[in-house]
Parts: sequence; C-alpha cells; structure tokens
Amino acid sequence: MSGRFLRTLAGISVAGAAHAALNAALLRRPPAAPAPVQRSVTVVVPVRDEAAHVLDCLAAALDQRGVPGLRVVVVDDGSTDGTAALVAAHPDPRVQLVTAPPPGPGWLGKPHACARGAEVAGDADVLVFLDADVRLMPDAVAAAVSVLDEAGLDLVSPWPRQLAGSAAERLVQPLQHWLWATFLPLRAAERSPRPALAAANGQFLVVRREAYERAGGHAAVRGEVIEDVALLRAVKAAGGRGVVIDGSRLAVCRMYEGWPGVRDGYAKSLWSAVGGSPAAGLLTAGALTAVWVLPAAAALRGSRAGLVGYAGGVAGRAVTAAATGGRVWPDALAHPLSVLALDLLMVRSVAGHRRGTLRWRGRGVTAQPGAAAARMGR
Repeated sequence: MSGRFLRTLAGISVAGAAHAALNAALLRRPPAAPAPVQRSVTVVVPVRDEAAHVLDCLAAALDQRGVPGLRVVVVDDGSTDGTAALVAAHPDPRVQLVTAPPPGPGWLGKPHACARGAEVAGDADVLVFLDADVRLMPDAVAAAVSVLDEAGLDLVSPWPRQLAGSAAERLVQPLQHWLWATFLPLRAAERSPRPALAAANGQFLVVRREAYERAGGHAAVRGEVIEDVALLRAVKAAGGRGVVIDGSRLAVCRMYEGWPGVRDGYAKSLWSAVGGSPAAGLLTAGALTAVWVLPAAAALRGSRAGLVGYAGGVAGRAVTAAATGGRVWPDALAHPLSVLALDLLMVRSVAGHRRGTLRWRGRGVTAQPGAAAARMGR
C-alpha cells in the first residue's frame, strides 16, 4: 500500500469524524417538557410472535403523558405464540386488536401489517409506528410531535437508544448511528427533496396522516425490505420533509440478542441497504473496509498515517455514541472490528438473497412479483 494512498484513506477517515461531530451538533433533540398534543394520535404496533414483548410495549405506550387523544392499534400478523390472546385480554379500552390477513402478492409482512393498522386508525391526525421491542419513555410521543410541529416536518424518526448486551451486539449495533452520522448531511437531508438523502428507523416513526396518505402510505413501499427508509423517501418524493432525530431520551430498544439474532436480523435486509442493489452493498462494504480497516492494520505496523486514520474512525464512533446515548468506551476502540463484522454480515446477506434462502419469522423476505412497482427513488 503506497504512502499516498494510505494518507488519502486517513484523510477520509478524519473527514468522516468531523462530519459526524457536525451532525452531532445539528441533530434535532426533542424538548424535555413538551406541550400537550391537541390532536388525535394512533400508535400502530405490528406484531408477529411478540408474546415476550407486547404487554410491556403496550404498558409504555399507554403511559404517555400529554396525549389525551391517544389510542393503540395492535396488528397481529399471523402470530402462533399467543400474542393475539394477550392483546385481546388487555383491559384498556384504548387498545384495539386487529388480525391481518396473509400478505398478498408483492407485499412483505411488516408493510402489510402497518398499512392495515393505518387503515384502522381512521381519521387520526398523527400516526406512530412502533415495534413491539421498543419501550417508550412517558413523554416520547408528545416530544416527537413537538419536533414535528416546531420544525415544520412531515415525518420524524426518533432513533431509540440501542441496548447491546453481547459482544456481537456491541460490535454491530452502534454502526446504525455511526453510518448516518458519518455520511448523511442532516440539515441538507431535512430540506432536500432528494429521496436518496434519507435515514429512518422503523422501530419508532411519527408521521402526519396527511403526508402519509399523500405519499401512498405503506402500499407505496409494500415490497421493501427496509420499509422505514423507503417510507421516508416516499414522503419526500410527495413533497414532504422528514429526518432522523435524537430518540435516546424517548425510547430504548434491544433489537437483536446475541450473535444468532444479529446474524439473522441483518442478513434479511443488508443486501437491500444501498438502493436495493446487492452489488452496491458489496462495493460499499469494500469502501468502508478500505477507509476504516486498512489504516488500522497499517498502524499496527508502525504507520503514522495509519494511526491517524484509525484515530479518525475511533473519534467518529465516540462522538456519535456520545450524541445518541450509546456506550463510548472501550467500544469505539474496536471500530475496525465492527466494520469487519459488517462485511461478514453483508456477504452473508447478499449470498442468501442470491440463493433465495433469506427468511424472517418463518417467512421469506423477498417480495413476490409486483413489488418493483412500489419502489420509490431506487
């Protein structure tokens, strides 16, 4: 590896850290004491075999302060573990259980369940899409709606604080925040109509009903594996504005548990992470490796430029973790290993997609014919 090439990689790494620091400063943060919400709000919780999570999720959702017009629609998507029975027995009249039929041609399960929930929500002014493994803080919904109103946005994605217990989770999960903090210009993405400038997390999404319907709702992204980003792109394509915001004080989520959960969870979607193109995903993984792994390897051989590049990666991870409620030390020091773990997951995901063997919760994750028409900006 030439010295000039290594210095270039180190420069990109340092620039990425600087951009992450800028985004950390610009990241919209919800108010600590939000005003009460004067509009009707419906929380849609799509569930499939979530008996271990659904009651705790409901308890936190129903405990929201300052949202007098709140109701919760739980959409059971073919659960076989008693999830529906637990919800049906819930005593709070604000909870409504809906049974979703099997997804039709071109539909994936989660977009289908979300679409059904939005339909049942009726004339709710604000829709909140919430995963069952998310735990909301008492002011979460009111605070998210406050950002929606104060910033004049149509969709906000409060990114929950990600809980990571195992070594695999601590390696991989922080990359979610680091990737958008490093590569997405938040203020430009918020203002720009370009669908490509989008990051969102379907664990917790808040959208104006009018903007949701104008974008075509989840029907517009019916075949998208990464339906959250696709929905934001659809909102932007329809003239709306949306962006990711700090949700570390609003919600927590342990997305996957242990290496098996991380492996299978990311395998289902990483192939589609870059414009729905497996080839682009592999090229992106290669670029990440060049910038954030090769300098670290060179640093081990005594390269000063390599040490600068490694320090840039660590600094970017650290500033992102500090801004989003993550663990800073010593986890940021393992950033090159995190990128290598992402490479492994990407290769596994692309290979599974090519073989048609990817499955999640007992279903294949490649939509049936008809999904292509639903793609937005891809």
